[in-house]
Amino acid sequence: MTNNKSTFRAFRIEEENGIYKGVIKDMPFEILDNNEILVKVHYSSLNYKDALSATGNKGVTRNYPHTPGIDAVGVVVDSRSDKWNKGEEVIVTSYDLGMNTDGGFAEYIKVPSDWAVKFPANMTQKEAMIFGTAGLTAGMSILRLTKLVKPEDGKIVVSGATGGVGALSVAILAKLGYSVTAITGKEFERDYLLKLGANEILLRDDILNFDKKPLLKPLFAGAVDTVGGEILENIIKATKSMGAITCCGNVASPKLELTVFPFILRGITLIGIDSQNYPMKFRSKVWEMLANEWKPKQLLEAYIEIEIEELQEKIDLMLQGKLKGRTILKILD
Repeated sequence: MTNNKSTFRAFRIEEENGIYKGVIKDMPFEILDNNEILVKVHYSSLNYKDALSATGNKGVTRNYPHTPGIDAVGVVVDSRSDKWNKGEEVIVTSYDLGMNTDGGFAEYIKVPSDWAVKFPANMTQKEAMIFGTAGLTAGMSILRLTKLVKPEDGKIVVSGATGGVGALSVAILAKLGYSVTAITGKEFERDYLLKLGANEILLRDDILNFDKKPLLKPLFAGAVDTVGGEILENIIKATKSMGAITCCGNVASPKLELTVFPFILRGITLIGIDSQNYPMKFRSKVWEMLANEWKPKQLLEAYIEIEIEELQEKIDLMLQGKLKGRTILKILD
């Protein structure tokens, strides 16, 4: 490896007497195994899954100490793979990165070569992390949704619209010419969502107060749902005939309590989105689309940039639901 350092900085989550806390530590380099690469991280980003890992959530991370960060972008500095050469720019998101494999909240990551995506043209590294797993998830949702629902079919509703996936979905769909209804529990963010491209705002309490009937008046041609639970139930019941809904989150609830009527009487399609193990063929396609025709003009307005010393503060705010858009971590020296 062309690196004279023996250690690198990382944001580590440690457990002491049942309490989990983040500390910045110097970590030793490990020897690369076959088909692994070492990446000098330039940027990472903060996701809800990272925040859960930082709390000791064993459903995300089994063993501690641990370095979170499910997103990273940077340059290959050492390679034991024929697939990548030193000096190549790569994006690494999802798979097991930041979960049970030390992640992007560090100056370097050691990962299987198959986890890396070739860096697309027409995109900066900062833009790649403004997208990150949230952008990949939004892009996957939109790729599937737009095959079944066209702009002329009617409104697309996006839940959790001030979150990472939701905000990017609003902006991309608006750029593609869709009429977007944004669902949020934060009425004070109305102007932010309209600036992203939303045509109208639907407050979370309003959709939660929809009628409890098994089918509702059809309002939407399709949806990108990021929260699950009762909000997703009501979106499904209020979707038009032959509509399509993508589902990628369960922060509200993993359960659905509804009848099959929306599916067998209206022919509605519910599409599950799995960003963690999304096939590389489609992963690369989504990144190319994000770098080109899907890139929102508001992209550089929908993020904040932080240093590693600010991570714990932002993690706490994310867990309190007080962050909007994307938070990216600058690690580049």
